Parts: sequence; C-alpha cells; structure tokens
Amino acid sequence: MAFRAPLTNHHADGTLCPADHRHTSSGKPLHDDCSGHAYTQAVCSCGWKMRQPGKGYVAECRKRHLAGHAQGPKVLRDLLRLDAS
Repeated sequence: MAFRAPLTNHHADGTLCPADHRHTSSGKPLHDDCSGHAYTQAVCSCGWKMRQPGKGYVAECRKRHLAGHAQGPKVLRDLLRLDAS
C-alpha cells in the first residue's frame, strides 16, 4: 500500500490557504485576500497527523514518517533480522 501525507497550509481560522496565495518566507501574505499562514499540516492515509506553525518542520517530520512506512512494520523487520542471522 502506498501511503500519502499531503502538506496543506491553513489560515488562523482553520480554512485552507490555497496554493495560489503566495507568502514571504515568514508566512506573511502577498495576496490581498489572505490573512497569512497560521500553520501547516500533514495528514497521512494511515491516520498520523502533524500540525505546526513551521512548514519546514512539518515537511521534515512528514518525510521521516513516510520513510518509516517504506521500511515496513517493526515486528516484521525484527523477524526478518532474526532469520538472516
């Protein structure tokens, strides 16, 4: 199964901040109708969630989480390790 965990940006009121709302690196809006980024969120198809104000931190945690799926469940990894020895 391929897991997905898309990154989404949100306004302070919880509404989605569309991709066409451009911002400075600090999250200040460059679009007249945008109140600015309040937080970035990643939600994995397995149920894992991450929500923080820093987009870079969420992106890094998302990458690590998805890499964990690629390794498989810990129990299975441990069994395979025992068989190999």
